[in-house]
Amino acid sequence: MPRFMYIARNRDGKKVTGVEEGTNEEELIGRLQNMELTVVSIMSAGNVELGTAMREATGRPSFALKRHFGVNANDLVLFCRQLATLLGSGVTILASLETIGKQVTSTRLYAVIKNLQKEMEQGLSFHEALEKHKDIFSELWINLVESGEASGNLAVVLDRLAMYLERNAEFRRKLISALIYPSILLAGSLGALLFLTIKIVPTFAEVFRGFDLDLPGPTKVLMSVSEFIRKFIILICAGIIVAIYLFRKYIHTHEGQRQWEHFLFRLPLFGDFFRALCVERFSSEMSTLVESGVPILYSLEITEKSVGSVILGEIVHQIKEDVRSGKPLSVPMEQSQFFEPMVVQMVTIGEEIGELSQMFKRINAFYQEYVSTFLARILTLFEPMMLIFMGLVVGMMVVGMFLPIFQMTKIGGS
Repeated sequence: MPRFMYIARNRDGKKVTGVEEGTNEEELIGRLQNMELTVVSIMSAGNVELGTAMREATGRPSFALKRHFGVNANDLVLFCRQLATLLGSGVTILASLETIGKQVTSTRLYAVIKNLQKEMEQGLSFHEALEKHKDIFSELWINLVESGEASGNLAVVLDRLAMYLERNAEFRRKLISALIYPSILLAGSLGALLFLTIKIVPTFAEVFRGFDLDLPGPTKVLMSVSEFIRKFIILICAGIIVAIYLFRKYIHTHEGQRQWEHFLFRLPLFGDFFRALCVERFSSEMSTLVESGVPILYSLEITEKSVGSVILGEIVHQIKEDVRSGKPLSVPMEQSQFFEPMVVQMVTIGEEIGELSQMFKRINAFYQEYVSTFLARILTLFEPMMLIFMGLVVGMMVVGMFLPIFQMTKIGGS
């Protein structure tokens, strides 16, 4: 089992170094976090000399970590979790940013952290500094931090934000993992069909041209399709790329996204799935905001901007206006007809007993489970359906190629 040299800080902010065995870096980081240690740096003990490793423990940033430029979800989760832990241990926010900046693997996030330090040293609050980097930190981040600073519970709020980010990251990982296999299967199937069309069919076509045969209809169609694809494959690929580009550009407009969502929500079988994804995001954000002490109207305003759906954003806006006029949250939710009766009933109970954040958590857990189960069932059916489809297509191609051979056999026999 490989050995890793790590540098971490305990709850008191004191530096802790050591060498541990682990299956990989992620497993060791998780084990150290369970020991209430904030990982500052980790590197393979087999790739560094002991003297170099100990010099890293003096506080200089470790450049043995694998670096990347962009800022992904894992970078933000780790940043938020470490910041919450350090602040909860009594470390000042500037000192916390200094510590975290020494071990980030994202060069862009490193530059952003340095900018945050400079801006706060010039007198800006933390949320004001975050607002200058909206391309990385969402409205949810900024508004939760502002709420935490106002209430004096920034560490607690960041801890809840970290849990929200971790839940979302885990949920996204499950979705992506579930889609990898069918994507590979689909790409392989299309690649095999393309190879048969542009390589195998023309070979048979050359053979048939050497005989004076009246080719059957299926064979003529197959040869015509093969010839068309071979002649215009570059134009076909270019057309597909342009169509995808224009489509993506259109759905990134407000009206385009609205029409695309209308189409998705009306799809048979899959419409409920896409609606469930939106409700999952809505309930996740609302539970985090309400639990962090953000007023309900302000929570709705933040969710409206960050829920990721034009249609649901408009519904949330109307719900916010109705709540502002004095209606309970559950009433406009029911009137919108976007939310299922179960969701409305749980929100009603949450309002009555004063546990709205907990009810949103339960709604979120239900819809995460629903989405995971739905994907599992659909993907279970996808493989046999794909195999049947491939079998039919290849079967038709084989029939189209062998019908002339059967004709030649009959002619030769007679």
